[in-house]
Amino acid sequence: MIEEMAKEAPRNIIITGFSFTGKSRIGQEVARRLGWGFVDSDHQIVALAGKGIPEIFAQDGEQRFRELERQVLEEVCARESFVIAAGGGAVVDPRNRELFPKSGVVICLEAKPQTIHRRLLRAQKGNSVVRPLLAAGDPLKRIEELKMSRQHYYALADWTVHTDSLTLDEVCDEVMHGWKRLSERRIKGRQITHWEGAACVVTTATASYPVFVGRGLLDELGKRMRQAGLGDFVYIISDEDVYLHYGGRAIKSLEEAGFTTEFFLVIPGEGTKTIDTAKEIYDWLVERRAERGHAIVALGGGVVGDLAGFVAATFLRGLPLVQVPTTLVAMADSAIGGKVAVNHPQGKNLIGAFYQPRLVVADVSTLSTLPQRELASGWAEVIKHALILDPELLEFLEVNAERLVNLEMEATTEAVKRSAALKAGVVREDEKERGRRMILNYGHTIAHGLEAATGYERFLHGEAVAIGMMGAAMLSEKLGLFPRDIVKRQEEIIQRFGLPTTCSEVDRAEVLRAMELDKKVREGTVRWVLLAGVGKPVLRDDVPVKHVVSVLEELIS
Repeated sequence: MIEEMAKEAPRNIIITGFSFTGKSRIGQEVARRLGWGFVDSDHQIVALAGKGIPEIFAQDGEQRFRELERQVLEEVCARESFVIAAGGGAVVDPRNRELFPKSGVVICLEAKPQTIHRRLLRAQKGNSVVRPLLAAGDPLKRIEELKMSRQHYYALADWTVHTDSLTLDEVCDEVMHGWKRLSERRIKGRQITHWEGAACVVTTATASYPVFVGRGLLDELGKRMRQAGLGDFVYIISDEDVYLHYGGRAIKSLEEAGFTTEFFLVIPGEGTKTIDTAKEIYDWLVERRAERGHAIVALGGGVVGDLAGFVAATFLRGLPLVQVPTTLVAMADSAIGGKVAVNHPQGKNLIGAFYQPRLVVADVSTLSTLPQRELASGWAEVIKHALILDPELLEFLEVNAERLVNLEMEATTEAVKRSAALKAGVVREDEKERGRRMILNYGHTIAHGLEAATGYERFLHGEAVAIGMMGAAMLSEKLGLFPRDIVKRQEEIIQRFGLPTTCSEVDRAEVLRAMELDKKVREGTVRWVLLAGVGKPVLRDDVPVKHVVSVLEELIS
């Protein structure tokens, strides 16, 4: 049976995962069971360079190592009937992530940081060569940081095996089981095609769905929804401006795919996101006799996504939801993760739910019609993700700032994909914001205070977040979490994307009052998301009020 499947199955198995998850040993045993060849990409790199990995890093740098790694992987992935053990950092390169699924089944070996640390210590006792990226004063902390920065890429694998408490044979059994199941699906033509080409997949306790990011995807909306198994009736909720530009394309795509469509338009702006508007949409759906199998499509930015998502979550106890974000802030952040809400006069998003969409389709070409101020606002969320989660993305933004501000499609698509994947990774860990997901609120405590204090009319959300991030960075400095140069670095990247770092003529007392009503308040204490460094978020509920007042005085002149 195995021999017959091996002839028809995807031609290779690519094993990914962090260092010391057992990729080489498992890969060799799986290859033996299948009668396939085995390749360890690190061994191939050493042979190609003529020197060990530590020497490559020390003499030539990590960039040269990654170039050699990509060269080796391109060569071995072109073979057939091989088990390929990829290096732990190979998934960071988007070209490798695109190459792996084309070459075969991607299986990730997982382990907790503590498990990896124990294995590292055993390896050191045995005089094994330690990876250069793990050679640090505090290896466990380095493992935690590095693993977290890559986790969203590991999660893109077709199959994942948690190795912590398994023997070598048990891990091999699980890898074989995954390979068999995935191979059977492909052989019988039952592969989940609507996930192919996704920038990332969001998997939570309640749902699993793909996020597509690319140019021209609005014209594929109907096809994607069919592939997702959605019914024949679609209710589009959009705002008047977005619908003028993109409503026709969306309806054409849906109708060509056999959907019957209706649309409801709202006035653009945060002031629309109220329970009264939601009631109007409820009445409209009742008139059209909407049923549970009918889908709601949120076509627009964060306001439309929140409002339409709230309606989808609450009408008939839940209608299928499809997010079609047309603003940068929605593509990179708000359309992903299932947080839906309407505002209350006393605070933003106070009435809401966690309700995951069935899929997200982000067409980056729709960004071309955004006003410059709106586009700049969106970059705030991308910068936020980089600051709290990914130093490499921050460097990408710094290097490509001019291209991104000018909306060059290749760079913009890559930035949005990486930001969306970071958001998806956090949501996978903490769907209901009970723990780690709180870090996504970096800058939002002050931001929501500014928005509420000005009646949601003066600031775009990203503008408020930019100012809020500066406040959070200043508080981090005051608490001794990081030095002034990081505050300055954050200020510079925010300003390069045309975002404000201070404001004027806002009532500071009103900002403080609104902050006390924020969702992040617990038992009367504001929980702050601060930074101990780039990619090192921390939660603090012991920030002295005098520091907050001092920072607001600096931010608001």
